[in-house]
Amino acid sequence: MAGNVVEVSDANFKQEVLDAPVPVLVDFWAAWCGPCRALAPTIEAVANEHSGKVKVCKLDVDGNPTVAGQFGIRSIPTILFFKAGQNVGQLIGNVPKGAIDDLIKRHV
Repeated sequence: MAGNVVEVSDANFKQEVLDAPVPVLVDFWAAWCGPCRALAPTIEAVANEHSGKVKVCKLDVDGNPTVAGQFGIRSIPTILFFKAGQNVGQLIGNVPKGAIDDLIKRHV
């Protein structure tokens, strides 16, 4: 993972995402997913631009099926945005950076 992107798992999702003191953007992805790999540089750019204001995480759905199932992730990439432990926004697919920035602006 890039410097400002935190890898999360079933084991640390609550601590890293739900209990985080700042809003958290989570990219649900898998290594075999082409659109997920295409989205990765965008996620890194968002993490760098919003460093300190928004925490950006990635969760590999293959290795962490509990959290993926808990949030009904059926298509990847899926981005969920959490504020105060609540899912307040969602984007599905290899979306443009502007869509992610808009999601963040609505909630920060």
